[in-house]
Formats: sequence, C-alpha cells, structure tokens
Amino acid sequence: MRLPSARWLQFATAMAVSIAFSSATAAQDYPTRPITMVVPQGAGSPLDTIGRILSERMRVSLGQPVIIENVAGAAGSIGVGRVARAAPDGYTIVIGIWSTHVANAAIQPLKYDVLNDFEPIALHGTNPQVIVARKSLLPRDLKGLITWLQANPDQATAGTAGVGSPQHVFGAFFQNATATRFRFVAYRSAAQAMQDLLAERIDFMIDAQANALPQVRDGRITAFAVTGKMRSAVAPEIPTVDEAGLAGFHFSVWNATWAPKGTPKTIVGQLNAAIVEALADTKVRTQLVSLGQEIFPPEQQTPEALHAFQKAEIEKWWPIIKAAGIKAE
Repeated sequence: MRLPSARWLQFATAMAVSIAFSSATAAQDYPTRPITMVVPQGAGSPLDTIGRILSERMRVSLGQPVIIENVAGAAGSIGVGRVARAAPDGYTIVIGIWSTHVANAAIQPLKYDVLNDFEPIALHGTNPQVIVARKSLLPRDLKGLITWLQANPDQATAGTAGVGSPQHVFGAFFQNATATRFRFVAYRSAAQAMQDLLAERIDFMIDAQANALPQVRDGRITAFAVTGKMRSAVAPEIPTVDEAGLAGFHFSVWNATWAPKGTPKTIVGQLNAAIVEALADTKVRTQLVSLGQEIFPPEQQTPEALHAFQKAEIEKWWPIIKAAGIKAE
C-alpha cells in the first residue's frame, strides 16, 4: 500500500532527522570505546614504531586506548583497504606513508581510491632515507659503492619491503641516477629486510632512519649517506648524498593518518586534535626526532593541509613511477 505523497514526505523527513540526530549524538559522545589504528606494515617496522608513539599519547587526549593492529601485505594495500571498508565511525583509522597513500595507486590496481576514499586527519612527520650496506661489504663510502655496483652488474642485492615500497621505488631511482643494475629482494616488511641485511644475506638497502640508525649506531651495518639536503639531526656524522658524491638525490618519506570516507567532521576534528596535541608533547617530539623524523609545523597538521599535500604528491610521483615501469608482480 502506497503512502500519500504528503505523508511519505513527512515520513522521509522524520527518518532523515532521526538519522542526523543519531549521528550527531554518536559524534558528541565519541569516543566511548577503544580505537583501532591499523598499521599496514609489520610489527617493528618504522611506521609501527611511529604509530605506537602517537597512539600512546592520543590515549591521554581521547580518554580511550588507541590499539595498534598490524595488517601487513601487498605493500600496505591490505591494511589500507581494510580501513577503506571500515565503518566511518572513528573507531578504525589508519596510519600510512608515502608508499601506501601515493605510490601504491600508480603501481597496482586497488579497490579503493587513495585520495577520495578517506577522510584526512593529520600529517605527522617526514624523514630522509639512509643508504646502508652489510658490514663486510668492501666499499666504505657512497662513491665506492657506486663504483662497485657498476663493476658488478646484476650481482648485488638490495632489500625492499615489497613492490612499490620506498626501498623499491628509491632503489630504482638510484639505479637510474648511477647507471647501475642490481637485484631487488622483496620482504613483507622493512624490518624483515633489515634482519637479512644484518645476517649479510643481502648487500644493501635504502631505508628509513628509524629502521637503520639503531643498527648503524651498534656498528652492525655501514651507513653511506642520508638523502636529505641537510645532515640528520640524530646522525650528523653521516654525510648527505650531495657531500657523498650523488648530488641532488633527495627524497623523504612522510607519514599521516586517515579515517574512512564519511567519518563525521566532528570526530575527525577530535582525532586531529589528539594527534596535534601528541605532536606538541615534548616526550613524543623527542622520541620522533630520535627516529629521524622532522615534524611538520602546526599549520600543516590540519586535515585540509594533508589533503592538499597528498594530492600534490600524487601529481608529482605518479608520472615518475609509471615512467620507471614499476608494477605489481
């Protein structure tokens, strides 16, 4: 039986008001239970470390635990995809990096849109990478490494966290910049690749400072150069690529957080405030800086700034990645 148009309009209006009221009430009460932060990399990875530092401080602001869940695989797309499909209620968020929210979409078909299927929350930090090698490798500086690679094409092995990971993409750029050829060895995470570098099963990596510097300080691997324009504040003894003989070979990997598309703006605002407070905390800043992180200034920690920054990175890197022919296997 069809309702008369006037009654149907009243019914539809009442339903819309009810849904809006329920959503507003839920947002007002948020959070009432623990929040899950998905880390699309393995436990012990650089991103995992950053996520755990932030989540611990976010608990103070939100009044609820922020639980880390590692969902590794497919260069991070499994974990990110899970959050894209999650309920937009603020109880599932993802911490990602340049590869998960920029590079992956240029390398493999995804079931989500890296820019439009998420609500940006906040940019955290960025850090130059460091070129490191197994301890017994004879070259002792970057020029020596390049010369050795040129003299031994396709013989050396470089560890990566999978196809399209920063280690892979930047390694491909390294090949082009130095006219060298070497084989990539893919792992499920950067931490696993580092374990094989320490065991001398692979020759070198271009890796995050958070993953590499502890091993460098312990004298277990050799550091050749950082990829920033300036020396790292936490490892000033390591030369820049410009100083080491590979001028202009600059890049950094940034990290940020997102919620599923449709998450209420009030909830996004609460999550953003918790992260901004964490990034302003002296203890958190000290921990992040010790990992080689350069924290974004407050004006770049907004959801709007993250959206604009991510869009610009996509416009910059997608053509470069596609021109390099990097594709998922």
